[in-house]
Amino acid sequence: MKVSEAIESRRSVKNYDPDHVMPEEDLAELIRLTKLAPSSFNMQNYRLLVVRDPELRQQIRAEAWDQAHVTDASVLFILCSDLNAHLEDPKKYWGHAPKEVQDMLGPMIRTFYEGNDRLIRDEAIRSSALAGMTLMLAAHDMGYDSCPMIGFDGEKVSKLINLPEGYALSFMIPVGKETQPGWERGDRLADDRVVAYDKFA
Repeated sequence: MKVSEAIESRRSVKNYDPDHVMPEEDLAELIRLTKLAPSSFNMQNYRLLVVRDPELRQQIRAEAWDQAHVTDASVLFILCSDLNAHLEDPKKYWGHAPKEVQDMLGPMIRTFYEGNDRLIRDEAIRSSALAGMTLMLAAHDMGYDSCPMIGFDGEKVSKLINLPEGYALSFMIPVGKETQPGWERGDRLADDRVVAYDKFA
C-alpha cells in the first residue's frame, strides 16, 4: 500500500471484533515500525504501553465513558512520553554517529530543554503524536484498524496504569479488526482556512 493510499483510506474505527487476537509477530512488527517515528534529537522519548489484560482494560473503559473499543479492540496502546529523556546520556541517542556529530549534538540536548517545562511538555506531546500517527498508518498497512482517543479521565487512567513519575500521558489507540467501518470522513476545511504562506495576515 502506498503511503498516500494509507492516508486516504485510514479511518477512525470504533467497532471491533472482541474475539480477534493479534498474533505476537504482528504486535512485534507494529512496535518495530512505530519506533521508526521521528523525534527531536533522536531522543525517542515516546513510550508505548501495550494493554492486553482484560480486567485492566475494563477498568480503563469505565474511565473512558464506557467506550466499547477500549475493551473490544485486539490491543489497546497508551501513548506516553518520558519528560526527562533530555537528561539521559546523549550517547544513547547519538552513539552511532560520527564523533563530530556527537560532539555537536550531545551537549546541546540538555541545555536546549533544561529549565523550560513548557518546551519539555510540548516535546512530549509532539513525540508521542508522531509515534501515534506512525502506529496508526503502520497498523492500517498491516490490515488493522485504529482510533486515536482522548475521551478518558487522564488522572484516573494514569493511576490504573501506574504511570511513572516524570511521564506524560498523551492519548490512547485501540487497534484491531473492525466489525463496522468508521464514519465517513468529514469535509476538509478550505485551504484558505488552514494554509498560509510565508507569514500569517
